[in-house]
Amino acid sequence: MEAKQSSIQIYVNEDDDDTTARAVLSTRDDTHVVGVGHARRDPTDAPVPDIGDEPAIARALADLTQKLSAIGPEDIAG
Repeated sequence: MEAKQSSIQIYVNEDDDDTTARAVLSTRDDTHVVGVGHARRDPTDAPVPDIGDEPAIARALADLTQKLSAIGPEDIAG
């Protein structure tokens, strides 16, 4: 049996106090499922570069997980 492989690319964008992450799952049949997550720095916190990356990425992966769980096996198989 041939092993199947999928990959997840994560893209992070920062805009002042807002961080957005996109997690894009790509399969070998060119299917793409995208999860999105956001994080916002509390105005009372010190501005630390990259601090919003991890929460935004975690939320994007959680969103991707939810979307994958909603896809029926027949949809995945094609």
